[in-house]
Amino acid sequence: MPSLRDLLEARIALPADFSGDGETVLVSSNLTGTLQLYGSPRDGGVLEQLTDLPDPVAGQYVPGTNRILVEKDEDGNERVQLYLLDAVPGAELEPLVHEPEFIHRAPRLSRVGALLAFTSNRRNGVDFDIFVRELASGRERAVFELGGWCDAAGFSPDGRWLAVVRETERSGDSDLYLVDLASGELVHVSPHEEEAFFGEPAWLPDGSAFLFATSDRRDTAGIARYDVAARSWRYVLEAEWDLDCKIDEAGRTLVVDANEDGYSRLALHDPETLELRGEVELPGRGVASELVFSRDGAQLAFHFSSPLEPGDVWVCDTETGATTRLTTSPSALRRDELVEPGLHRFASFDGESVPVFLYEGDGDSSAPVVIMIHGGPEAQLRPIFSPLAQYFASHGYAVAAPNVRGSTGYGKRYEHLDDVYRRLESVRDVVALHEWLGGRDAVLYGGSYGGYMVLAGLAFHPERWAAGVEIVGISSLVTFLENTAAWRRTFREREYGSLERDREFLLEASPLTHVDRMRAPLFIIHGANDPRVPLGEAQQIHHVLTERGIPCELLVYEDEGHGLAKLENRLDAYPKAVSFLDRVLAGARTT
Repeated sequence: MPSLRDLLEARIALPADFSGDGETVLVSSNLTGTLQLYGSPRDGGVLEQLTDLPDPVAGQYVPGTNRILVEKDEDGNERVQLYLLDAVPGAELEPLVHEPEFIHRAPRLSRVGALLAFTSNRRNGVDFDIFVRELASGRERAVFELGGWCDAAGFSPDGRWLAVVRETERSGDSDLYLVDLASGELVHVSPHEEEAFFGEPAWLPDGSAFLFATSDRRDTAGIARYDVAARSWRYVLEAEWDLDCKIDEAGRTLVVDANEDGYSRLALHDPETLELRGEVELPGRGVASELVFSRDGAQLAFHFSSPLEPGDVWVCDTETGATTRLTTSPSALRRDELVEPGLHRFASFDGESVPVFLYEGDGDSSAPVVIMIHGGPEAQLRPIFSPLAQYFASHGYAVAAPNVRGSTGYGKRYEHLDDVYRRLESVRDVVALHEWLGGRDAVLYGGSYGGYMVLAGLAFHPERWAAGVEIVGISSLVTFLENTAAWRRTFREREYGSLERDREFLLEASPLTHVDRMRAPLFIIHGANDPRVPLGEAQQIHHVLTERGIPCELLVYEDEGHGLAKLENRLDAYPKAVSFLDRVLAGARTT
């Protein structure tokens, strides 16, 4: 059986970018315990470490140079700053956009490397605007100031247009804009009536048109083509599942990413005719992510992870679809010791069909079950490597990982089934899952919104659960919205409800309001610098439960934010959580 330490110490690698000549792949790997940047020859070999910092970093090459644009925050505070770094070992970070009190995220470089676009809340600390910086002169200007939550979504090939994706005031709804950087003209690409997703452009090389993913007038996202001169778009690829796409700069290949019940399928098409050329050979059944083309389009790098594969970088030859493994990250795991989950569906309280990945392990049908609930809630639990799921499944537990209503990946109808006043219906999905599993001893486990679901399950259905583990979770929707970072409040009120209009419901749907009903032991993990779910959410539920004599342990990490990004903290926290559950369940069986 794999040890928990071996599972947690399995390293991963992700592609970040190709060098201009395609000879080097910029790789993000956690070899040191946090994600750092490395250079890798395109045919594999020894990784050359380029950064060695205590906090995780991300990066991309600056076109036409041997420099890297680096993104980094401090101890998980999410106030990302931008730096330049020479792509040689031992080079020092050079501050580029550095105002530690503000956020600078989603950096995008023009194709010749002259312009940098980024998103920042520097205007008032709340609203995000888009800025464009000339790298040579350092001059900056705001080019998009509609406020709210937005992201720079890439330059057109000639640098004339900058695309911007902006979230609207409706849950699950966004808009796509083009900014003419010379005239300041703002083109609204996506006028629409019902909620819809609009993704970033994949430009054709002449800049006359681009492809993008959208769910306008559809339940799932298809691929559309926008004609810049005509200012109109139409669907060109549609399917049962959500689709996304990307085109290389040379315009050789369109890759279409299909999310089929959580599993990835990558197809290669002609960008103009949409003719299917073939499929990318994936290493197994799992999830391909972080898709990056070489500049000439000859290679497509991606990260692949599955329940049996922690995750490494693979490179596809776009002419043949054949793939080769670029990185082999250190791991003490044996594949035959890991558990492949089965995908099932169960009927919830109202007949809604809910998908769940079930890790059976070698336990019998009466083995206790850990129900692992994802965050978001606008997210999807996909079949990737999960150290804790593997540990539990190989040590006498079953693991059930559902995508309850409100999850993405199953269409807009399903995504909106938990909006505002339907919040607690997703909790009833977890109850229905427990019944489907035969009502055996069950533990609730989840982080962020999944942490809210853990606490809500313990509060609203206390008779069902043996224990709970929550990580950076919400104990009160009211205090969460009052105290979360100002730049997140409006964004989250779209999903949960407004403090002004819906306070009474938010109070009623908060686990803290019903804490007197909770009786299951609880283990809590939180980062002191969490800007999303403030530490107070953990402290207040821990205080009340401890006063009531309910076993409750709280671990706080001073150098973490919204989750545990550092290996040393994961190695400390998760064994303690597992030990807690083992003690609780052993005690329950002897009483």
